[in-house]
Amino acid sequence: MTRPPLPYSPDVEQPREGEQKTIDGIIQGMTQQSQTVEQREHHAVRASHAKSTALAVGTLEIPEGLPPELAQGLFARPGIHPVAVRFAQGPGERLGDRVSTHRGMSIKVFDVPGEKLPGHATDTQDFVLASGTTFPSGTAEGFLRDGTVIGKSAGLPEGAKSAVSSLARNFNRALHTLGTESPKADFFGHPFSHPLAEPYYSQAPMRFGAYVAKLGAFPTSQGQDALRDWQLDPKADEDGFRHATVAHFHANEVVFELKAQLWRDAKSQPIEDASVEWPEDESPYVTVAKIRLPAQDAYGPARQRYFDEVMTFRPAHCLAAHRPLGSVMRARLQVYKALSEFRHGENGIPEQDPATIDAIPA
Repeated sequence: MTRPPLPYSPDVEQPREGEQKTIDGIIQGMTQQSQTVEQREHHAVRASHAKSTALAVGTLEIPEGLPPELAQGLFARPGIHPVAVRFAQGPGERLGDRVSTHRGMSIKVFDVPGEKLPGHATDTQDFVLASGTTFPSGTAEGFLRDGTVIGKSAGLPEGAKSAVSSLARNFNRALHTLGTESPKADFFGHPFSHPLAEPYYSQAPMRFGAYVAKLGAFPTSQGQDALRDWQLDPKADEDGFRHATVAHFHANEVVFELKAQLWRDAKSQPIEDASVEWPEDESPYVTVAKIRLPAQDAYGPARQRYFDEVMTFRPAHCLAAHRPLGSVMRARLQVYKALSEFRHGENGIPEQDPATIDAIPA
């Protein structure tokens, strides 16, 4: 029998002493990485998920009749909200697709009234998701340590990064045959699968109204199901993920079910360590909304510039009812802001968190 969800309270978080110093170190290290990439590319790009693969608009549909434990925050009232969704590759640089790493799916929901986190003034709610159920580093301290390795890799030639990616991918494939896998290996060596055919996860928890949850977005359309066996030939197309994703959008609706995994056991579902997978047999993912992205031109020049150069996605763009929780999320609240300010300042392009979907170019 599934346990009832545990209630949210401010003391579910237990920050470690010296955490602010750790976060400052992450900001400094990632800014230095961004500077290295900027010097090579002569343009500042996102410090993670720099290379977009599709830029779509559509709707988030919240159904009627959600049970009380799921009818929380944004999902408390049934209705339809406009959304903008950015799919991207993981690295903080625009590499050729023979370097296949983790992926990202950033969602901006519009027309979201209610109390927001301090500093967030528009009626929007952002969910920043990635492939993989967990965040490999687990904590801010772990990310500062692991970020040193990632930072050194920013200066490597692309051929060396391709070799590292291939090694990590083969290692993770071998582990998979043994019934396990390595989140860190997947981080650097993700399979050459289609970006629209796999699920995306918050990886770390957030407040879910009166409760706590992780979120996941799961592909559900027949068209996406047909993409499960698709594999990129990286030698044939350096931008193959984008070309395949945009081509699918030209002729097909893309649908994801947004699901919540409620916090039910403080021991097996830790708040502070995002590297621990929450067992689905103890708390399954349950649908709270559906994201519908109709057939469209998902990479026009004006839209690409707006999504990649102007618009921002941040965990801090949220309702108070969906406050990010845990060590990694507390770091993200500051790190995303600092790195966005660096990128937009270097490029001389003011950042925007648009208030309405009408700001998105067709």
